[in-house]
Amino acid sequence: MTTATAYAAVDGAKLSSILATLPDVSARLGGKPNDWRVREVGDGNLNLVFIVEGPAGGLVVKQALPYVRLVGESWPLPLERSWYEYNALVEQSRYAPGLTPEIFHFDREQAMIVMEYLSPHIIMRKGLIRGIEYPRFAADIAEFLAQTLFNTSALAGPAADHKRRVKLFASNIELCRITEDLVFTDPYREAPLNRWTSPQLDADKRAFENDSALKVAAQARKYQFLTAAQALIHGDLHTGSIMLTSEDTRVIDPEFSFIGPMGFDVGAVIGNLFIAYCAQEGHEPSPGARDAYRAWILNQVAAVWNGFHDRFLALWRQAKAGEAYVASLIASPQDETAMESERMRFMRTLFEDSLAFGGLKMIRRILGLAHTEDLESIADPDRRAICERKALQIGRALVLRAAAFRDIADVIAAAKILAA
Repeated sequence: MTTATAYAAVDGAKLSSILATLPDVSARLGGKPNDWRVREVGDGNLNLVFIVEGPAGGLVVKQALPYVRLVGESWPLPLERSWYEYNALVEQSRYAPGLTPEIFHFDREQAMIVMEYLSPHIIMRKGLIRGIEYPRFAADIAEFLAQTLFNTSALAGPAADHKRRVKLFASNIELCRITEDLVFTDPYREAPLNRWTSPQLDADKRAFENDSALKVAAQARKYQFLTAAQALIHGDLHTGSIMLTSEDTRVIDPEFSFIGPMGFDVGAVIGNLFIAYCAQEGHEPSPGARDAYRAWILNQVAAVWNGFHDRFLALWRQAKAGEAYVASLIASPQDETAMESERMRFMRTLFEDSLAFGGLKMIRRILGLAHTEDLESIADPDRRAICERKALQIGRALVLRAAAFRDIADVIAAAKILAA
């Protein structure tokens, strides 16, 4: 649903007047606009985010700004990114119902999405800083990843459907360019917007700029990101894009979505969990106080990968309509044996992709532009740098040694050694 009004960034009063013209939305809030409480709560890098509460309930309004909020008007961005986010949410809710916020209204001209107010959910990253365990997280995220990545790929349905998705999201160029620069290139050069904990990590930054093997590996993964149109990926699936309680998990903010490599989403989750693991040393009141919580985080790494792996394979084995690996060709026991071997090969490649992309995401969060609260909230720069250096070493190992790890348990064992 859209209006013909020219775009204008809103404040509380303007937003209330807009919502008052939407009967279904007004009914959800109850009362009159004067009864509504509007708060701007956006703490991300790009957008305005409002919580609107009325006598009958609440909702969230997200409006894109025509520039990167973190930087300012000197870095313009297209408002159309909200269109891609809206379409991604529609697709994700189709295949992973209950794991995204419900959408109540979309206004393309105003670059505005009105959606469910998730309460008492909190951003997972904040919960990880506080040492909170989430019993449903791993199973829910594994399900989200498996359902969205499998069902938006050519493994699940007609090639024409896949190509229509490619076309729909292909113009999300500027958001993809942010990823291409900030994840794959800028951490390994002198980019104007780079920052790191200085002077503590100055030598580490120079070492990464001079690491030939790592730079080439990063560019090889960048090529994959640019060309591997495997499935609809969220594109920014870190622990700041997950809101949850002990009983419910939701994935938010897919404005970076496009048809890309599946491992990028899986790796983003794994990499951000490893960042949280390394950050615990900076948040614990005394050495070893969070050892049990560190173990819980590593268990989540294993549970996310293993859960995703098993669920993805189950969906693939049941699929009959995919135009890649046509099911009717697999007619004999020998065919099925060969097909199962191919599935294992595919999943092994996806495992290595996920590790490498996850490692690159870790590195960029320490040596690039946009950092993470897990590490940034450690006030003592010396203490923070210790945590960051450990995360950098894990990230580098994930990128360069992806093919050498036998399984996720092997990865976790290596991470423990590198963070010791």
